[in-house]
Amino acid sequence: MSSGLVGPVEVVGTGLLGTSVALACRKAGLDVLLSDVSAEHVRTASALGAGRPRGAEDRPQLVVVAVPPDHLGAAIGAALDASDPVTVVTDVGSVKSGPLAAVRDHPAVRRYVGGHPMAGSERSGPLAATADLFEGRPWAVAPHTGADADAIEVVEQLVGLCAGVVVRLDPADHDRAVARTSHVPHLLASLAAGRLADAPADHLKLSGQGVRDVTRVAAGSPALYGQIVTANADAVLGLLGEVRGELDALIAAVSAADGDALAALLEQGVAGTHAIPGKHGGPVRPTASVFVSVPDEPGVLARLFAAAGESGVNIEDVRIDHDLGRAVGLVELVVDEASGEHLLASLESRGWVTHR
Repeated sequence: MSSGLVGPVEVVGTGLLGTSVALACRKAGLDVLLSDVSAEHVRTASALGAGRPRGAEDRPQLVVVAVPPDHLGAAIGAALDASDPVTVVTDVGSVKSGPLAAVRDHPAVRRYVGGHPMAGSERSGPLAATADLFEGRPWAVAPHTGADADAIEVVEQLVGLCAGVVVRLDPADHDRAVARTSHVPHLLASLAAGRLADAPADHLKLSGQGVRDVTRVAAGSPALYGQIVTANADAVLGLLGEVRGELDALIAAVSAADGDALAALLEQGVAGTHAIPGKHGGPVRPTASVFVSVPDEPGVLARLFAAAGESGVNIEDVRIDHDLGRAVGLVELVVDEASGEHLLASLESRGWVTHR
C-alpha cells in the first residue's frame, strides 16, 4: 500500500462536506471521482469543478464516504467491497463507533480509518460547498486498533491537503468528545430556540445578538441532526443526565433566591468558556471589543475593515448586530486586549462612531 496520497480520490456523497472535500482535492491538483445516489448532486458538484463521475475503469487510491449517518456503515462496507486491495477508505461522519461496528468483521477493515472534520454550515447540498471549508478546522482521525499505518497516513495527508488540523482520537473517545462539544450544545440550543417559536411578537422585538449566538446552530437540519444524535445516543445520554442535574440545581437556586448557589453555577459556565481553545488551537488570550456604529448600506463594512487595517491592528473576530427599526448596525471588532485603545482612537480619528 502506498503511503503517499497522489489520487485518484473518490468522494461518495456529494453534499456539503463531500463536495467541499472534492473541491479541496481538485484545488491540490488531484483527480477526483464523484458518486452519489442523486445524479443531480453529482452533476451540480461536477459543474462546480469538484471532479467527474466515477467510471467503471477508475481505481481510486482513497475513498471518502460522505453520506448521511443512517447509511454510513453500509456505504463504508460497500466501499471496502468494491475497492482494490490497496484502496484506503475513510469517512466524514459525526460518529465513529457505530460505523466501525458495522464493518468490524469485514476482511478489509484494516484499510478503513474513520475521520470527522469539525466544520459545516446551516446550509446543505453541493451549492453550499467550498474548498476552504476545512481551513484551520480540527479534523478528528480515529483509527481502530487494527488499522494499517499506511492507511492512517493517507487519511492524515487528506486532512493536510484540505488545510485541516489532525486530532488523533480512538473511536469511542471521539464520540464522547463530540457529544460534549457538538451534539449536546446543539440540543440545548434547540431547546432555547424552541422557547421563541410561539413567543409574542413584542417579546421577540427585544432579541439581541446574545440570543442569536445561543440559538444559531438550532437552524440546522432536524432530520440530519436527529440521525447524528441517535447514532451517538450513549455518549449524549450520559451528558444530558449531567445537564439535568445542573438544571435541577439551577431551578432550586432561582426558587430560593440563593445568590451564592446561582453565582457558583454561572461561574462554572464562565470557566467552561475559558476552557475552549483559542485561535489556532492555542491558549485563550485576553481580548477587547471595540463597537462601531455603521449605516446599513453597501460598501460600509469594506470601508470599516480598511480603516481597521490602516490602524495596524489585527482583527481576531467580528460580530454584527442590527438596531431594531433603524437602518444602523453595530459591529463588534474583537482584538488583542493591548490593541483595543489604539484601534478605538484610530477609528475615531477617521470619523467612525465607536465605544468600548
